[in-house]
Amino acid sequence: MFTDRRIERHQLPCFLKVFNRLTDRPIGYLGNVSEDGFMLISQLPMLIGADFELRLQVPGRDGQLQSIEITASCRWCHEDVTPHHYDTGFVLLRSPPEYRELVTALRTYFSFYPLQTSA
Repeated sequence: MFTDRRIERHQLPCFLKVFNRLTDRPIGYLGNVSEDGFMLISQLPMLIGADFELRLQVPGRDGQLQSIEITASCRWCHEDVTPHHYDTGFVLLRSPPEYRELVTALRTYFSFYPLQTSA
């Protein structure tokens, strides 16, 4: 059985932290993103229908953490398959251009394209 990894794994939840912008306390991690919203993975359930002032902490181009401040509304929340964790869906109300750049960067990084063959 093959056990050696050829591609280094990156545990995204370790990097893509989400903070309450008003209290500066961490509330969870990005589970996924789209142009219009994202899913949060947290240890506490979120209030459905409430608006949240949030800050995403993501690696910047220079390797330093970059803050992206957004306002989002909680649309749904349910318990994750991992015990004591919750998945929460947010729709964006306000976001800077850096959020769109993050979505594009993640889509590019995690996409697989067909190999170009020469004719």
